[in-house]
Amino acid sequence: MKKRLVTRYATQSTEAADENERRVKGVFAELEASKPDNVSYIVLRLADGSFVHVSFHNHGDDEVNPISSTSAFAHFQQDHGARRAGAVDQQTATLVGAYITTIG
Repeated sequence: MKKRLVTRYATQSTEAADENERRVKGVFAELEASKPDNVSYIVLRLADGSFVHVSFHNHGDDEVNPISSTSAFAHFQQDHGARRAGAVDQQTATLVGAYITTIG
């Protein structure tokens, strides 16, 4: 994968976290329907209501991002600032290792 991104942010309330989760699930539903083969994406909701998104991209910066180009992602981003508490922390990451059997 050419690029790995880790994005973290907190939400303002349980209700905001619930709405955020609903919108994230919409992104996954659209990805499941389109089945892009050049991206992997994991989102975790932590016990404190914050979220961690981890994405692995195997496309160039000048190519369509299969995640952010979905209509569900546009819906996810609407009012995201109102659901968040604080800023978004997004960083590129270096893969140190991976062992994945079944996630779910």
